[in-house]
Amino acid sequence: MLLIAYDGTEYSGWQRQRQAPSIQAEIEDRLLRMTTREVTLHGAGRTDAGVHAEGMVAHFATSAAITATGFQKGLNALLPASIRIHHAREVAGDFHARFSAKSKEYHYALYTGRIQPPQLCRYSLHLDAILDRPLIECCLELLVGRHDFSSFENSGTRDKSAVTGRGATRTLHSATLLDHDPELLVFRFIGDGFLRNMVRNMVGTLLEAGRGRLTCENFAEILAAKDRRRAGPTAPPHGLTLYRVNYSNHGAFCKT
Repeated sequence: MLLIAYDGTEYSGWQRQRQAPSIQAEIEDRLLRMTTREVTLHGAGRTDAGVHAEGMVAHFATSAAITATGFQKGLNALLPASIRIHHAREVAGDFHARFSAKSKEYHYALYTGRIQPPQLCRYSLHLDAILDRPLIECCLELLVGRHDFSSFENSGTRDKSAVTGRGATRTLHSATLLDHDPELLVFRFIGDGFLRNMVRNMVGTLLEAGRGRLTCENFAEILAAKDRRRAGPTAPPHGLTLYRVNYSNHGAFCKT
């Protein structure tokens, strides 16, 4: 199992694609060079183009006589600087990076100062505006719990014609707004799963409220409507980071 961090700016996302660079393809290609066999890397989820990660978890199976430490050192030597392996370790055969996960934590960074520092421009949305913080926090409270999040789901998440499964229902354990400094705010979401663009759609709608375009009552109506057309715009990808994937009962690790 690998604990992976990456800058997603130059990539089409996590998932391997035929004609565009991806995180999965970069790592699989290096694993092929190390093991001389094709290896399939299974990630905890799929981040979109331009989205970053500090704590993506992935696993693969191999018969190569290389230690976990050897894989970590070898991959970091072969991979571009935009992708790093924080940790590598052997795990039980029943571990799965996606299906064994209990929850995921996403952060969305927002810089609200007049001039955005260059070192933050790839990792935070610049919004030079005075936001209604209490109103945003009122809306965040509405998101916590088990809900149908169809209003914040873009197409492509799932087969909507399926009659089994949980549909668009997910549980958010926490939805908060953190102060990293007076001008750098971070939306923090922890949940048992996320729909396609769900975090970015929630952030886009929360910012509409923060700028006085929606009330807390409006936000509650949007959530209850189960209609993507009712919600706000999709926030840009570069502010979003997969921060951590949480596991239990599998001896797994997560970013601390």
